Amino acid sequence: MQLYTCNGCGNQLYFENVFCQRCGATLGFVPEQLKLLAFENSGENLWKPIQSQPERWYRMCPNYYHQQVCNWMVAVDDHEAFCVSCRLNHVIPNLSNADNKVLWHRLEMDKRYFVYAMLRLGLPIAPRRPETSNGLAFEFLADVPFSGRKRVLIGHSKGLITINIAEADPVTRERMRAQMNEPYRTILGHFRHESGHYYWDRLIRHTYWLEGFRQLFGDETRNYRQALERHYQFGAPLDWQNYYISAYASSHPWEDWAETWAHYLHIIDTLETASQFDLRVVAAYQTGSSLHDFNAYEQQDFNQIMDNWFPLSTALNAINRSMGQDLLYPFVINPPVIEKMRFIHQVIHAQGGRH
Repeated sequence: MQLYTCNGCGNQLYFENVFCQRCGATLGFVPEQLKLLAFENSGENLWKPIQSQPERWYRMCPNYYHQQVCNWMVAVDDHEAFCVSCRLNHVIPNLSNADNKVLWHRLEMDKRYFVYAMLRLGLPIAPRRPETSNGLAFEFLADVPFSGRKRVLIGHSKGLITINIAEADPVTRERMRAQMNEPYRTILGHFRHESGHYYWDRLIRHTYWLEGFRQLFGDETRNYRQALERHYQFGAPLDWQNYYISAYASSHPWEDWAETWAHYLHIIDTLETASQFDLRVVAAYQTGSSLHDFNAYEQQDFNQIMDNWFPLSTALNAINRSMGQDLLYPFVINPPVIEKMRFIHQVIHAQGGRH
């Protein structure tokens, strides 16, 4: 994630900020520019970036103006009411429950991180519409006790990604992580994983990439439901760590793709953040690695990405342990996983259209 500078006073800003702590200016993220800008209000939800030339006018996304769960702007000539991120919402939580708004705010914050990455990569992010067959949509649902309905399951189906809003509660999420025996479970991780299923449909299914996918990930035509049932009944193969990024990835080629896709996104966004802070990491097997101006999102050479990731993740894990915390990145990237991520890197960069 990038760092930003207030165009009003020069103060450092962060992606989630809604006002500048130095000059007090209202901030808004402009997705077509991928910039967080300071705005001045001209009344009736009409905003102009401070010191902008030529002048361009914007309005706050309704979820910013009315709900305060967003900080993105919409150009005044855009026919869409909501911002690029919020227009993907198909179902939002029931806001008559005040607790739901708190959970929704956390979900929206992580969703914007995900949408930002898709914009940076130039991947299709159009909303799902009745008249289109390949758009993306989100529904944020809550369990209803005593309703007779099964628990809301996180998943993807034909472009619709469902997230249980309970995942935004850290206590509930940690309990689920322990029950599922997962080393890592985050909201952003859910967005990235489930989006992997969506982009498999968009980028792999019915394309010339399918054969390459099968060579690395396996035959996706094997029965998916039976594969998951077998995984939950018997667990992962004893040697799964030699071939997969996670135990769950071993259950079916689709899940292997989604898990590996999510980790590729973890890596490039973390590398961008490290670069923005100008981190320098010295590893035992390198003379030194500077991440200054290293753009992981636009880096064509996949080897450069991994050469920077290994020392950085090692250092981050050591720092976490020094604070008495678990490993920040509790994964082992084996050679087969590296080749799978290389394939994902090639697929994404073949799309073009990146900012």
